[in-house]
Amino acid sequence: MTFLDLFVAEDMVNHAAGPQGREGLRQILETIEHDLGPLSYEQHHLVAEGDLVVQHVTVHGTHRDSTMPLLDGMPVSGRPATWRFMHIWRVAEGLVVEHWACRDDMGLVEQLGSG
Repeated sequence: MTFLDLFVAEDMVNHAAGPQGREGLRQILETIEHDLGPLSYEQHHLVAEGDLVVQHVTVHGTHRDSTMPLLDGMPVSGRPATWRFMHIWRVAEGLVVEHWACRDDMGLVEQLGSG
């Protein structure tokens, strides 16, 4: 059993696009780890109010592959990667049931692109 199995609803709605549900989130996280791993996370803020949790986090890694849609067709650079996120998680009965995100995609692409 994994963290996702314990804390994410099987039918979680991902408003940030991409695959849906717990398995969709698992697929997204595995793809990011594959393309930019090994990953480390820098937690800046974690705020909860009512049924919402807001997370401001930076993901650090190394560009190892370009299988995620954002990096599609980009040559592997081997460069360090820093990707900033704001997440909103809605929790019901102890499980994440909805997710929204704002990501600094342009910042990531600029870091890894040629130049």
